[in-house]
Amino acid sequence: MPSLIPGYKYDIFISYRQKDNKGDKWVSEFVDALKDELESTFKEEISVYFDINPHDGLLETHDVDASLKEKLKCLVFIPILSRTYCDPKSFAWKNEFEAFVEQASKDQFGLKVKLPDGNEANRVLPVCIHDLQSDDVKLCESVLGDTLKGIEFIYESTGINRPLRSKEDKPHENLNKTIYRDQINKTALAVKEIILGLKGEPDIPLKRIQERQVREQEDIKNRGLKWEGRSVKLTNPKLLIGAGILVILIIAALFIWPRLIGRKNLERLISKDGKIPIVVMPFQNMTNDTLWNVWQDGIQNILITSLSNSKELKVRQLESITGLLQSRGLNDYASLTPSVASSISKNLEANVHITGSIKQSGSTLRVNTQLIDTKTGEAFKSFQIDGTVDSILPVIDSLSQMVQDFLIISVMKKEVTFDEKHFAITSSPEAFRYYMYGQKAFGKPDFPAARDWYLKAVSIDSNFIDAALQISFSYGNQGLYKEAKQWCLRFYKKRDVMPMIQKILINYTYANYFETPNEEIKYLRQLQELDDLLPTYYFLTGVAYFQMYQWDKAITELEKALETDLKLNSKPGWSQSYAWLVWAYCNTGQYKKGKRLLNKSEKYFPDDPELIQLKAIISLAEGDPLEANRYIEKFRSIVKSESLSEAEIALNLAGIYEEAGVLGKAEEYYRQALSLEPEKPGRLRTLAYFLIDKERNINEGLELVEKYLELRPENYLILDTKGWGLYKQGKYKEALEILQKSWDLRMKNAVYDHTAFLHLEEAKKAVAGQK
Repeated sequence: MPSLIPGYKYDIFISYRQKDNKGDKWVSEFVDALKDELESTFKEEISVYFDINPHDGLLETHDVDASLKEKLKCLVFIPILSRTYCDPKSFAWKNEFEAFVEQASKDQFGLKVKLPDGNEANRVLPVCIHDLQSDDVKLCESVLGDTLKGIEFIYESTGINRPLRSKEDKPHENLNKTIYRDQINKTALAVKEIILGLKGEPDIPLKRIQERQVREQEDIKNRGLKWEGRSVKLTNPKLLIGAGILVILIIAALFIWPRLIGRKNLERLISKDGKIPIVVMPFQNMTNDTLWNVWQDGIQNILITSLSNSKELKVRQLESITGLLQSRGLNDYASLTPSVASSISKNLEANVHITGSIKQSGSTLRVNTQLIDTKTGEAFKSFQIDGTVDSILPVIDSLSQMVQDFLIISVMKKEVTFDEKHFAITSSPEAFRYYMYGQKAFGKPDFPAARDWYLKAVSIDSNFIDAALQISFSYGNQGLYKEAKQWCLRFYKKRDVMPMIQKILINYTYANYFETPNEEIKYLRQLQELDDLLPTYYFLTGVAYFQMYQWDKAITELEKALETDLKLNSKPGWSQSYAWLVWAYCNTGQYKKGKRLLNKSEKYFPDDPELIQLKAIISLAEGDPLEANRYIEKFRSIVKSESLSEAEIALNLAGIYEEAGVLGKAEEYYRQALSLEPEKPGRLRTLAYFLIDKERNINEGLELVEKYLELRPENYLILDTKGWGLYKQGKYKEALEILQKSWDLRMKNAVYDHTAFLHLEEAKKAVAGQK
């Protein structure tokens, strides 16, 4: 049976390893189920090539026969991705997967096809039956030239990771919550979308509208059905019916409203870049019940997260809004007047700001929302939705969708695309409440306390992405990289089903723990596009450049971070905005510029120890030891009051003299720190590295290293120090072996370090030069 499109042999080619079809014949059963589903999905007959005959000559144990290339001329290629499939030496990988990608890339359609809804899809449609290791994922992506996006048939529970069966004994124990029948349906529908795209069949706008209306009503019933099949049901059946009617009325209003107030008035809300800049203010608790205070920030948080996933909207992030509120002393939202909200919106260059309130009457909860034109102060659209105390999250979820639909459909005259679909961050009000408590602790910062709250949230909803990311961050900020990496990986493998902002954040987190600052910068740039007035994104980008010694680029980003911070806040959020920028100036010899900036910082941080250290360094570098001594004495006085030990003070003083190039004095203080706390291995390692790196006494440095290794033979930091010492002695092969071991341990237990990377590269070059 030929393909639906002339010139192609089959519509679908199924590629797999024979190892994955032994025993219960999983692949054969999958193909049979898919064929049945395709019959009910397509009016036409769909041709599927599936080689089950071991004598056909197309298996990994046989030679490639001439017909394979012809059979690979298909519309859709479905590889069954398993632990064994991702093997470049196997027949299926080399002669089917790679061959199809190469062949399809050169045919009339290319490897990617534009779908009827305007999105793009790859003609390779992976079916995943195991969680793949990161190396296997990267291998697949290197062939595809694209992010790996597959349909999962995985049963996962404690200690178990295997292909999902059509009939499971304990389906409720599957952590992925996937149902075999549903995944088969998803596969067939994905095939249909690709084939319709190849045939160039347009979508029908009326049908899209009707389907969206149905989805909206279904979402009200099961608003939690956005992450791995989880659902939450409204407890009040009357509310359920009312909400369904309300959605239909709102959808109708979306198309009527512009004609009532005039499209011209709405168009001015769109900025020059074609987006609508928005600020979401905290909602005011008007229930007289302080238990609802957490939802003032909670509703704001959810709306910001949800609306940020739309490419048509530019949503100012929570940090910017909170910073402005705090700078004005507005911790009590009861005093948040319309004029204040409008002023903050103007500061954040937003054309629209959203305000709202929470009210309660008996068991009925009412959330009111207004969309306000920042320039005129007029509310041009209002929403009101009722629910119950138990249905707060579905209510907020629906509210967010209504706001998004109105802005995109009615104001911008566009359709809401598939990529902008709504995504519930959690289905549990209790989990979200714990998450908000965690956010408050994180901002103090009290990372252990914050983590306890996040863990409580995740214990209730194991698919709560935002909480899991914060757990990873809280571990990472304490240098507990092993735990941080584990929590990152827990959700990284599911990134392709996440909405835009969560996907960028998980990619950034992964880059932070497993890759180089180059990858971090790539995702930070994407976050900057979402909100170009958030100082944190510029600051983190500057730090990433700083860590790679790219001082000029670091300075550009750090200056932008400080400039934005000062623009939004009466006082910068923290002293690090000044400190990192001054460090960058010092590393480029711009001491006068650094000194001027430090003078400005005194207004906000007159007694910050690090800024005082920097003043001492610049004074020493400029040849003014008297002024430097005044700053050093001030530094001593401040840190003593903060209960720093004499050894810690000595280490800080050593750092001042080392950065200023006064190495004799630096060595004196490093030795003093060791003599004060000889029981701490870190003191020994610090002195050893200084003696080696500055070539003060390499032999003594290596002797100290050996003492340290007796205590901690697998410590990657001291191994790096030893390798660097051997390199300095010209023992390049020995150095390379030790530095490589150090690097491997670092990548396993910690994160990328540019200095350690350069040590390893220098050793590699030296060894290569000896050959």
